Amino acid sequence: MSARRAPQRGLALVDLDEQGVDRAFRADVLEGLRQEPKAIPARWFYDERGSQLFEDITRLPEYYPTRAETEILQAQGADFAALVGPGRAVVEFGSGSSVKTPLLLQAIAPAAYVPLDISGDFLRESAAELAAKFPGLPVYPVEADFMRRVALPPEVEAAPKLGFFPGSTIGNMVPFTAVDLLREMRATLGEGSQLLIGFDLVKDTEVLLAAYDDAAGVTAAFNLNLAERINRELDGTIPLDALRHEARWDEKLARIEMHLVASRTITFEVDGEPFVLAEGESIHTENSHKFTRRSLATLLLSGGWTPLDRWTDGAGQFAVVLAEATRPRRAP
Repeated sequence: MSARRAPQRGLALVDLDEQGVDRAFRADVLEGLRQEPKAIPARWFYDERGSQLFEDITRLPEYYPTRAETEILQAQGADFAALVGPGRAVVEFGSGSSVKTPLLLQAIAPAAYVPLDISGDFLRESAAELAAKFPGLPVYPVEADFMRRVALPPEVEAAPKLGFFPGSTIGNMVPFTAVDLLREMRATLGEGSQLLIGFDLVKDTEVLLAAYDDAAGVTAAFNLNLAERINRELDGTIPLDALRHEARWDEKLARIEMHLVASRTITFEVDGEPFVLAEGESIHTENSHKFTRRSLATLLLSGGWTPLDRWTDGAGQFAVVLAEATRPRRAP
């Protein structure tokens, strides 16, 4: 039987205004700059350039998470196949370039692949590349904000689902937001679904800081690209030369923080609204929480997922967990 190119379809679910700007992006930026301390959700890093810069980060010598998680995915394919079984539709949340995805797809014989990402052009390019690697596998890219429940393509409605959320992206969110996301994932995937999710683990502080402030300055460019995007899409006047990238470790909250710090007092506008950033003041742009075995299990359970199994890389730096949608219960 000759192979055929799998069908692809993009579903544009992002709410754009008359200027073509994501309304949620504008709302989050303005709300974040009005508050004290100033903060903007990390999900807005990922325009086309931001997505590419992040892919560059994953190849840096200091950035261990991608290598560690890839090691797990390469080594544990037989376990995944046994626990997941064939015939599931793999739904990847925030698919990026889908570098790790082929390792999973090769292991479990899926019925379809549904990548979800907010960066539409990047999503479609990546989906096309993956479809070429897996001719005959239906691929249905969906452009959407996966922080909310997503309507999946009707072609996969009846199939059992496996959510895939690699990279410890869950760690970018404060706990209550992470729990909300896990609940939305459960709503998107439905009853009987499973979730394969990555968690970065607590480790030496120097290793953590180097991973978020690399010698080549790629992470700094990634952070500053957020300000560039604000200037470009929201008529911002942020003086980019007055901002510097800074990574910090917060021991009490078990997280790395990224900030854009003002080297001098600056005034600027975004969407016609004036703002002031004092010298030394920062815009908090990202959290990356680090987990222990107990803390990651508690987070999953709070979001409606029961852990089934857990794997780590050889150095014990990263964990991948398979969980199943928890059946609602009214009593122990």
